[in-house]
Amino acid sequence: MANWHKLSFLLFSLLLFTAGGRLYAQEKKPVPTTRILFLLDASGSMLAKWENSDRMQIAKNMLANLVDSLEQHEHVEVALRVYGHQFGRERNDCKDTKLEVPFAGKNAATIKKKLQQIIPRGNTPITFSLEQSANDFPNDPRSRNVLILITDGLESCGGDPCATSIALQKKRIFLRPFIIGIGIEEQFAPQLSCIGQYFNAANVETFQQVLAQIVTQTLSETTVSVELLDEQNRPVETNVNMTFVNALTGTTEYNFVHYMDGSRKPDVLAIDALQPYSLIVNTVPAVVQQNVPIVPGQHNIIKVKAPQGELNLRQDGPSPYGQLEAIVKKTGTNQTLHVQQFGTRHKYLAGVYDLELLTLPRIYLKDVEVKQGQLQTINFPAPGQLNIPSELQGYGSIYTLADDGTQQWVYNLSEQNSRVILAMQPGNYRLVYRMKSAQSSKFTDVQDFTIRSGATTTVKIFNR
Repeated sequence: MANWHKLSFLLFSLLLFTAGGRLYAQEKKPVPTTRILFLLDASGSMLAKWENSDRMQIAKNMLANLVDSLEQHEHVEVALRVYGHQFGRERNDCKDTKLEVPFAGKNAATIKKKLQQIIPRGNTPITFSLEQSANDFPNDPRSRNVLILITDGLESCGGDPCATSIALQKKRIFLRPFIIGIGIEEQFAPQLSCIGQYFNAANVETFQQVLAQIVTQTLSETTVSVELLDEQNRPVETNVNMTFVNALTGTTEYNFVHYMDGSRKPDVLAIDALQPYSLIVNTVPAVVQQNVPIVPGQHNIIKVKAPQGELNLRQDGPSPYGQLEAIVKKTGTNQTLHVQQFGTRHKYLAGVYDLELLTLPRIYLKDVEVKQGQLQTINFPAPGQLNIPSELQGYGSIYTLADDGTQQWVYNLSEQNSRVILAMQPGNYRLVYRMKSAQSSKFTDVQDFTIRSGATTTVKIFNR
C-alpha cells in the first residue's frame, strides 16, 4: 500500500508538469528589465541661476544621486542622452544630441563622470532627440522602456515632439514618458504635457520630490481590483472577461476573467501603471470605461456598472428547423449583439432588446426586457410542415397571406426541382408558380394554403 501511495504521488507530480497540468502549476513569469533613459537638456539656458546655483548643476547633482539609488535595484538599467551640449547657439545645430552613456548594469559611476563633463551650450532639439532615443533601447520586447526628459525650454528646431512621442509610444519604443519642466512658465506647460506625464519643478525642492515620485511610479507595484456593480451599486457581478486597452495606442495590454473569492471580494491584479488605460467589460453589450484613473504605486479600485440578467431561448422538443437561432439587437439600433441558439441561456446587460427568430417566416419580437438577476424565457409556436411532392422545373415563391389580402415574400422554390419539405410557422400562405416550359405568364398556378402546428400540409402544383 505504501508503494501505491508513492506511485500516486509521483503520477500527480508528473501531471503538474504536463501540458494539461500547466492549468494547475503555471510557472512564475520572470521579472522584466526596466530601462530608464534620462534625456537631459544641456542648452545654453540651463546655465541660468536657480536658487543657490544654476539649473544645470542642480540637475547634475540630483541625477547623480538618483542613478546611485537606482543601482541598488535589481532588473534596472539606466542610460544618459544629452542634447544642446556639443555646439554653441550660433551654429543653430538641430541635430545636437548624443547618447553619452548606453544602457548597462551598474553604470552609475560612468554616468556621474559624464555629467561632470557636460557644459550647456546650444539649442533645444527635443523632437530629434526623441527620434534618436528609439535606437538607444535594446531590442527586448519584454523590457519596460522608460524615458525621463528634463528640460527648461521648448522645442527650438521647429519639430513636433508631441506627435513624435505618440508615434514612438504606438511602436512600443517606450512607455508614456515623464517630462520635468524646470522654471517653465505655466502657459507653456501644454506644449510639454502632450509629450507625456508632465511635472512642473518650480523650485529645487519640488524638483527633488518629482524625481522621487517618478521613481516610485516606475518601480513600485501597482494593483487594481475591479468591482462590477449591479443597479443598486452592489459589487455582485463576476465571471466576465475584462480587457485593459492602452488608451493611447488602442492595443490590448491585459485580458482577465473577473473572479470573486468566497467572501465575494474581487481579486487583486498587478498592472503596469506607466500606461493610460481604457477598460472594456465584455458583457453583452460591452461596457467601456475610457481613461481609467490609475494611481501608480498604490492599490486602485475600479467600479463599473454592469448589471446583468439572462435570456433563455426555449425549444420544446426536437425542432424541424434543426438548431434554431435568434439574432439579438439592442432596441433602437441595427447592430447585432449576439446570435443565440435555442435551448441555451445567455447573459445580457439589463435592458431592452429586439429579437429576430430565424424561423420561416421570421418572427420579430420587440422590446424584450432583460432584468437584473432575472431569467427571461422566450418560446415560439410549434411549426408545421409544408410538403410539395411535385417534381417540376420552374419558378415559384411562397408568400404569407394576411387577413386583408396583402402578401409578403417568404421563400423561393428551386428552379430545378420544386419538390420540398419545409418547416414553417402556423399561418396562411400563398404559392405562386409557373413551369419553365410554360409559354405565357397566364399559365401561373396560384394556391392558398394553411400551416398548422405539428401538422403537415401537402400542396400539389397544377393538381387540384
